[in-house]
Order: sequence, then C-alpha cells, then structure tokens
Amino acid sequence: MRGTSAGLPEHKACVEDDIALMTDPSDESLMSLFQRGDEQAYALLVQRYKDELTNFARRFLGDRDEAEDVVQETFVRVWRSRDTYTPASRFSTWVYAIASNLAKTRLRRWSLRRFVRLGEPQGGGTVFDLPDESAGPDGAAEDTFREERIQQALKSLPVKFREVIVLRDIQQLSYEEIVAITGSAMGTVKSRINRARALLRDQLRDLIRD
Repeated sequence: MRGTSAGLPEHKACVEDDIALMTDPSDESLMSLFQRGDEQAYALLVQRYKDELTNFARRFLGDRDEAEDVVQETFVRVWRSRDTYTPASRFSTWVYAIASNLAKTRLRRWSLRRFVRLGEPQGGGTVFDLPDESAGPDGAAEDTFREERIQQALKSLPVKFREVIVLRDIQQLSYEEIVAITGSAMGTVKSRINRARALLRDQLRDLIRD
C-alpha cells in the first residue's frame, strides 16, 4: 500500500484526518471510524464511557474492583465485536447492554459460589441524593455513612429491580434506552423502577430529604 509523506498508510492517515475534521464526533461516528481501522476513535470511546460505566457497574455490583473488571471486559468485547455493531443502534445503548450482561453474569457466579459454600461443613425522578465527592472534611463522615446505606439498600434489591433503578436514577438514562438495554417492555421497565423506588424508600426513609 502506498504510504503518505508522514509514513502512515494512506487509509489510516485518511481515517485519522476524518477525526481531526470533526469538532465533536458522535459516538456512532467514532464507532464507524473504529470499524474502518482507527484505534484513536476507539480510545476516544473508552475515554467517554469508562467512568460512566464504572459508576454503573459499581452501583450494580457493590464492589469497585469487580466493577473495574467488568468495564475492562466490556471494552474488550467492544474491540472484538466491533464488526457486529450497526449504526441503527445507539452506541451508548449497545455498550451499556454489554456491561449490564457482564455484570449480571458476575452476579450469577457469586450466587453459585455462595450456594456451594452453604453446602460445605462449617470452618471451610431521583429519590435519594448521592454523596457529594467534593464535600469537605466536616461532611465526609456523613457522606460515607449515607453512601454505605444506599449501596447496601441497592444490593438488597432483586437484580431485575437493581438494574433498572441504577440505569434510570443514577445513570439517568431514558426509559427508551433502558428498554433497549434490558430487552424488556416499556411497561415492565416502568413497573420495576417504581417497585425499586418503593423498596428503597422503605429501607432509606430516614435519608430521604423533604
């Protein structure tokens, strides 16, 4: 293949020029460029979604290390499955569905391990305000306490309720996006969100602000 004056293959140089010409490329545009071989586009997608997906997975799983593993695997799947992505789907919906499925798989593995251990012999519209990470020392202890209570309450929810409440009230995704991510009907999604809110309200009544 004929090279450019900068020493890059002509195709790769053209793709990178495409990014340079975009002031604010959409996720879908970046994914299209990535499918054409541009790794810089992939890096930008990771940069956009890494923190957001980590927050989702941490709330869902209740463990930051596990959440980071899920997000890492999510982007591995994005890399490997890039050719299966079609512009008809929003990239955000597609990547959230990957992360959600990986998180649910991890939860199932945890449940299986807990079940096995139980058989072994002994000896072997947002309801709650999340802690403000910018709070000063005076509010740090209170925020930590509230954070732990909220996370415990989230973990106590059935997975089908936990998934939708985190997507809606913490990640602030639309109902339509949640329907696409979960594959559930709109009525089911709304019902589960309402039920999850009611369960959390009962558990965290003392934390609800008037």
